[in-house]
Amino acid sequence: MDIDRLEFYRRRYADIVPGWESATARYQRWVAASLREGTRVLDLGCGRGGIVERLHHRGNWIGTDPDFRSLTEHRWLALPRVLSRATHLPFADAGFNVVASSWVLEHLPDPHATFADVARVLRPGGWFFFLTPNARHPIPRLSRLLMRLQRFQRQIVPWVYGRPAADTFPVYYRANTPEQLTHLALSAGLHPTRIELVDDPSYFAWNGLSFRGATFLERCLPPLWKVHLIGAFQKPPVFNPKGGQNVTP
Repeated sequence: MDIDRLEFYRRRYADIVPGWESATARYQRWVAASLREGTRVLDLGCGRGGIVERLHHRGNWIGTDPDFRSLTEHRWLALPRVLSRATHLPFADAGFNVVASSWVLEHLPDPHATFADVARVLRPGGWFFFLTPNARHPIPRLSRLLMRLQRFQRQIVPWVYGRPAADTFPVYYRANTPEQLTHLALSAGLHPTRIELVDDPSYFAWNGLSFRGATFLERCLPPLWKVHLIGAFQKPPVFNPKGGQNVTP
């Protein structure tokens, strides 16, 4: 399924469910609201592109990814890019106001180490935004099953998500429930300010009939099984004892 078809069925779903907003649109809106002139932003797991292509004119961005090919083929060539794993970020402490990460947390074999390093590079008062699948939804459940047969995963994920096979990596889903995310945030010293689950039937919509079936499925799933998780976690600001104010350097 290509991205254009995903967006087509998302628009149809928005017509059916008044006020519905896709997780990707909501994630972008949250990140955009945090950006000011001079905001330093780390795109964690930047891949070949994504949110930075739409928001690079706001703030000072840098991307990091463990996949060299993705970095060399990034669609916004002006983005400074660094080859690095999420557990060992090559940046000084408190160097960023914002860390943004989409479709990355599900691939982390050691999310505790990643969250700790994200907290380290964030300035006090800084924000960590993420977008990731919900491990309770049928799609990630199927993906975990297919991971045991990597050949099938590399065939099916591009078909479902519209991503190239080269962008299909092992999944672990160790940071993909609200409970896991809250625990990881608190362990790293981050405040789990906001976590939202967002439904989206477009991933099962190959035609009009399957779209109606996927829409019915979304309505039947428990609230905690919605397909996407988005979050906004904050590193606590520094308390100024003289003025009694929370300040951000």
